Amino acid sequence: MRTIKRVHRAEYRPIADLITYSPLPTRQLAQIDPFLFLNHHGYQTYPANNHGLPFGPHPHRGMETVTFIVEGDIMHKDSQGYQSVITAGGVQWMTAGRGLIHAEVSSDAFRQAGGPLEILQLWVNLPARFKMTEPTYTGLQRDAIPSVSPAEGVQIRLVSGNWAGQPGAFATLTDVFLATVDLKAGSTVTLPVEASRNILFYLIRGMLTVNGQAVAQRELVEFNRDGEILEVSATTDALLLFGHAEPFDEPVVANGPFVMNTEDEIRQAYMDYRMGKFGVWNE
Repeated sequence: MRTIKRVHRAEYRPIADLITYSPLPTRQLAQIDPFLFLNHHGYQTYPANNHGLPFGPHPHRGMETVTFIVEGDIMHKDSQGYQSVITAGGVQWMTAGRGLIHAEVSSDAFRQAGGPLEILQLWVNLPARFKMTEPTYTGLQRDAIPSVSPAEGVQIRLVSGNWAGQPGAFATLTDVFLATVDLKAGSTVTLPVEASRNILFYLIRGMLTVNGQAVAQRELVEFNRDGEILEVSATTDALLLFGHAEPFDEPVVANGPFVMNTEDEIRQAYMDYRMGKFGVWNE
């Protein structure tokens, strides 16, 4: 079995009136290559006539964002012309590549009616060879994401990669596996991971044990790269974000919304953005 290096508690970092916890990065953990950044927004209930999510137009380059809508909705719009509203259970995958401008806000319906909201956004790095690839976006609703049930009381919703030959919903530039795992109290599942791959293991809700270690809501488990088995047992009903990938082992230089390999590339990103090379934003 994989050995555990450390369990990290997500740090509380509210954004305006949006409850936000950040399990990655923290003061103890910079990244889990190629997983760079994870924000957990909510759980909270918005009143009617609210302002919704505060993420207006902003640029990105050199990485990908994967957004998991647990409760509520999110309205995406970008300078490439993509636009959608994804609701609870859906997932968005945006490849920023050479650069685009996007906004992630709440739909008009959510801002008018209010309701529960819980959303996670993950940043996945791109290797140097894909930093300047063409930007793309795909948003999928819950029923477009395949699932498997490898054990009683366990449902794995396959976002990318594959499980026992079943492909995930999104075709990706790099070999990254991402899934959410819904476990009923008392259920147990074995999650296989090759020893060479880094693991993303973040408990969104509930309590469980992994390889004998207790894990609580909003905790991220950092593993050593040794064994190939995770034995997961749910103490209560639980929802887990689970992923793994081969590390890129490349320099990471991040500044604001840009993730590149060198400081010169970061300076060029800011220059290109100011020169309008990320596309035109239309309200």
